[in-house]
Order: sequence, then C-alpha cells, then structure tokens
Amino acid sequence: MNAIKTLDDAVCVVTQRNAAYGDPATSLAAIAARWSLTLGQTVTPTQVALCMIDLKLARLAHDPKHRDSVLDVIGYAALLPEVTQ
Repeated sequence: MNAIKTLDDAVCVVTQRNAAYGDPATSLAAIAARWSLTLGQTVTPTQVALCMIDLKLARLAHDPKHRDSVLDVIGYAALLPEVTQ
C-alpha cells in the first residue's frame, strides 16, 4: 500500500464520517463538552482530537498494521486545523 492510496482512503473515511456525524468541528465540540462534564475540567475540541490520535497510536503499538487505526490517525490529524485556535 502506498502513501497516496492511504491518504486517498483517509479522505474517504473523513468524508463518510462527515456525512454520518455532521460537521467535525461541531462534533468535536460536543465531545469536548461531554468529556468536560465527565472529567470535571474543561476539555477543548483540540484536546479531543489529540486524545483520539493518542488512543489510535496506543492501538497501533499493539498492531502497527491495523489499517483502520492508521486512517483514523490521519483523519483526526487532518481535523486539527479546523478546531485549533
């Protein structure tokens, strides 16, 4: 699998998730609000994206060939400019 194909696949995943869950910035903000309540401290949408990347990296440490996790890391990283202020 080459890098261009992987990036193209990540674009497809982000597009599908956008169709399924709506605007990513809005979704990450909603997750941040829920996590803020759960954790009792403010969580930002940027932190949500970074934590999701970290979760996927932890899974990749177990199985570096797990394609879905690779695509998710790329996808969450691509969303960072949308939520980073």
